[in-house]
Amino acid sequence: MKIIKINPADNVAVAIENLAAGDNIQIEGNNIILKNDIPAGHKILLTNLSEGENVIKYGYPIGHLTESRTAGELVSHNHIQTNLSGLLEYEYKPVQKEEFTNPAYAEWFPTEQLHFKGYRRKNGEVGIRNEVWIVPTVGCVNGIVNQLAGQLTHELSNPNSPLNQSLPADAEPLRIVPYPHNYGCSQLSDDHENTRKVLRDLVLHPNAGAVLVVGLGCENNQPDQFEQFLGDYDKERIRFMVTQKVEGDEVEEGMKILRELYSIAATDRRESIPLSELRVGLKCGGSDGFSGITANPLLGVFSDFIVSQGGTTVLTEVPEMFGAETILMNRCETPELFEQTVKLVNDFKQYFLSHGEPVGENPSPGNKAGGISTLEEKALGCTQKCGKSAVKGVLTYGERLTTKGLNLLSAPGNDLVASTALAASGCHIVLFTTGRGTPFGTFVPTMKVSTNSTLAKNKPTWIDFNAGTILEHEPMIDVFNRFVQKVIKIASGEPTWNEKKNYQEIAIFKNGVTL
Repeated sequence: MKIIKINPADNVAVAIENLAAGDNIQIEGNNIILKNDIPAGHKILLTNLSEGENVIKYGYPIGHLTESRTAGELVSHNHIQTNLSGLLEYEYKPVQKEEFTNPAYAEWFPTEQLHFKGYRRKNGEVGIRNEVWIVPTVGCVNGIVNQLAGQLTHELSNPNSPLNQSLPADAEPLRIVPYPHNYGCSQLSDDHENTRKVLRDLVLHPNAGAVLVVGLGCENNQPDQFEQFLGDYDKERIRFMVTQKVEGDEVEEGMKILRELYSIAATDRRESIPLSELRVGLKCGGSDGFSGITANPLLGVFSDFIVSQGGTTVLTEVPEMFGAETILMNRCETPELFEQTVKLVNDFKQYFLSHGEPVGENPSPGNKAGGISTLEEKALGCTQKCGKSAVKGVLTYGERLTTKGLNLLSAPGNDLVASTALAASGCHIVLFTTGRGTPFGTFVPTMKVSTNSTLAKNKPTWIDFNAGTILEHEPMIDVFNRFVQKVIKIASGEPTWNEKKNYQEIAIFKNGVTL
C-alpha cells in the first residue's frame, strides 16, 4: 500500500512513502499517473478540481484550492487556503447516544477493571509519581529554587550522607524537581489569576509527595495570600519559605525544610489503584500527515477505553479545534455543555481577532513540511485524539477536574503551555503524539507517541511508543493492546524519556500587560 484514502468522500489520498513523478498509482479501480514527486505524508489529488473548489479529507473540507489542479498532482499548503474566518453561530445537533457509546472497536476493551500501581494521598487523591517539588511564587527566586534542587540532589547522591543514613532501608529514591517560571509579579487581573491558579494546581498535584513553596516577599503573588488560595492542604507535606523573612542564609534554611519533606515522602509506597482513577491529558505537537492516520486515532481508541473503565481524559489546544469544533459540540451531553463549548471556541477566536490575527493562521513550518496544509486539516486530525465519547465537562484555563469522562480544557496550542495546563487540571500523565519529534516534558510524565517509524528510529531517546507500525500493517487492535500495557507501566512507575533526561518544565499562559 503506497497511498491511503481515509474517508470514502475524500478527493485526496495520502502518500505512505515517498513517491516519484510518473509513478502509476491504483486506487478504487482507477489508475492515476503522478504529476509530481509526492513526499510521504503529503496529499495527492484524486480528481480534477477547479480554483475555489474544496479539498476533502477525513470526509470534511480542509480548505479550497487557490488554483486549478488535476488528478495525480501534489496538493500542499501552496495550493490550499483555509475556509475559516471569524466568529460563528452554532446550532446544537447532538449525535445519537449509540454513536458515542458503541464504537466498533469497543469490543476490544477488557470487561474487567484494570489497575495500576499508584500512591494514595491523605485527601483520597491518587498520584502516579512521588517526587519532591520546589515551586517559586515569583520568578525572582528562580536561582534559589534551582540551587536548592541541585544541592539536595547532590547530597542524596552520597549514600553516606546523614539524610540517606536516616532513611528506612527500603526507602525508594525520589526525584527533586524545581519548577522555575517568569511570573508572579507585574501582572494584573485575569493574567495574574492565571498564574496563581496554575501554581496552585502544581502545588496541590498528587504526583508530588512533598512541595516546598519559595517566595520572595514583595511580589504581587504574596506568599500568605497564595497559601490561603490553596484552601485546605496537607501542611505536613507542603511548606512555605519567604526568603526576605529568613534571617541568614535562605539556602541553608531551605535545605533544612527539604530534608524534612524528603524524609516524610520517602515513606510512601505504591498500592493497587483502579484505572477508573487515572486522569489522562491528550496532546499533539509537531504533527505531520500521518498524525490523523496513526497516533491520533490510537489515542482516540485509548481515550474511549479509559472512559469505559470509569476514568478521565482531557482534550485541549482550542485553536486547533477550529474547523472541527462542531464535531465536539454535537458530542456534548447536555445543551449547557454545548453552550460552554461554544464559548470555549469563540472566546479563543475573539482572543485572536482582538490582537489583529486571523483565526486560521496555525500550521507551523514543521506541520507544512510534514504534509498539513490548513488549520482545518490539522484540527480534523487533532480532535481524533478524544475518540467518540460524549463530552462530560468543559474547563476554563487553570480549572481543576471534577467530572470523570471526556473533558475539554481551554488552553492554546503551544506545546508546553497546553501540556502544563493539562497537568494543572489534574491529569497524571500527558499522552503526546508527534510526527516531527520533540524532547520536552511538563511536570507530569509526558509520553511521546510517534506517528511514523522513521521518527521512532531516529529519535529513540525522545519516543516512548511508536504508532507508525499501523502504516506497516500491524492491526490497530494489537497496537492498542500494547499501548494499554505501556501506559499502565508508566502509570506504575516506569519513567518516560523526558523523565529519564530530566526534561521537566512549566509554561504559564501569558494574557495581559506586564507592568
